[in-house]
Amino acid sequence: MTTSTNQRKLRIAFIHPDLGIGGAERLVVDAALGLQKLGHSVDIYTSHHDPKHCFEETRDGTLSIHAPKPPFPRSFKGKFHILFANARQLHLITHLLRPGVPKYDVFFVDQLSTSVPLLRTIGKTRVVFYCHFPDKLLADGAYVEGKIRRKGGLLKSIYRYPVDKLEEVTTRQSDMILANSKFTGRVFKAHFPSIGTDPTVVYPGINLAAYTTTTIDTTDADVQQVISERPTLLSLNRFEKKKNTVLAIDAFALLLNKLPDNSPLKNMRLVLAGGYDPRLEDNMMTLVQLIDRVKKNSLTYNIIKPSTSPVNIPPFNTSEENPSILFLLNFTTPQRSALLSATSTLALLYTPSNEHFGIGPVEAMVCGVPVLACNSGGPTESVVDTDKGRTGWLREPEPKLWAETLLTVVGMSDAERKALSECAQRRARDLFGMEAMAAGIEGALFKAVDMGPVTVPFVVWSVLLAGLFVILAYVFS
Repeated sequence: MTTSTNQRKLRIAFIHPDLGIGGAERLVVDAALGLQKLGHSVDIYTSHHDPKHCFEETRDGTLSIHAPKPPFPRSFKGKFHILFANARQLHLITHLLRPGVPKYDVFFVDQLSTSVPLLRTIGKTRVVFYCHFPDKLLADGAYVEGKIRRKGGLLKSIYRYPVDKLEEVTTRQSDMILANSKFTGRVFKAHFPSIGTDPTVVYPGINLAAYTTTTIDTTDADVQQVISERPTLLSLNRFEKKKNTVLAIDAFALLLNKLPDNSPLKNMRLVLAGGYDPRLEDNMMTLVQLIDRVKKNSLTYNIIKPSTSPVNIPPFNTSEENPSILFLLNFTTPQRSALLSATSTLALLYTPSNEHFGIGPVEAMVCGVPVLACNSGGPTESVVDTDKGRTGWLREPEPKLWAETLLTVVGMSDAERKALSECAQRRARDLFGMEAMAAGIEGALFKAVDMGPVTVPFVVWSVLLAGLFVILAYVFS
């Protein structure tokens, strides 16, 4: 087992709102695993954990998960998501701070900062906050750097103003603030002007061993669902509109039209794999819209899911034999590893613009798979688009441009592909391995702990804040 160079061992509590399947959840899981390998004790507290919709490490006993059921819904008639998210987190904190719960050396808070003052003042414990992206910039859809688009009228502005201020004030109370990329850190500084400190960038890291071919059981029925000798393009994203997966479909259709009729690549397929939660209207509507786009491009498709997924697939008019596009809902870790490690996989298409970091390109790089991503946000820090040390291509999100680039990608010689693969794997290992992330987070945790005892100047304010959110949540529930 890897051990920390620091002889002290910490008892750490992670706090994450919803431990489902996604990039943020993968980061939390891998960060916890990395800290455990360094010899620290880690517990994860969350407001939602469904053993049928989560990463394996959170249900097989590898990680200690605490998920008290909150008395509040996720929303009220599809509204007030952030209000209820904060109320659910405050309920989680009351569980964490109740008598009898073990005392922790430090808290690691992820995504929602509302609990930070309570953990510091009532829990009297230092807090490290990991910022994926300011929520106030996500409330109105996709973020474009330098441009703020406000949707909704006066009522929404009135509703969002105190919530946005609360986010800034509570984030400011953190002892250490981390960001998942230089892009996020830059945006953070621009939109949280009252916070004087610069976030420390700790890139998300992944468990490199989980992507090796030796960990894949090719006899597993779920793995056999996805492996194929057909040339494959792959997309790994949650089924959300902002992920712009329609770009992959349009580019794929244009690419097929550009290929000669006698090309063996005419039999190529596109696999669209990602987290899918039927509780979320955005997920359901996005799947329907993607299927409509497939039909518009006169392509065939099929929809599958792992045997462990409880999701019911609607009765779409699918083609089970050799579909052009395969939708994979809630893929398992072995399925993901099998797809990324397959010699038939020619490239990963990463379609979101202005993504805060984006774990997908790194997952592809670990396996030596070329990446085509949008030239904005976090992928500009992970993907190298130069002739020297190339790991992929960065392009404007235009289907025609992507199709032209894909012609280059799928037409690479074996020598070119081997050279790119070696560069990608080396970069992923050196910058984005779980060990590098764990070391960065560990350093921040120790810095927070070494600040000494917590002073308590905001106790009354924190209690009133908690009471306010609980009252509001009950009113709207």
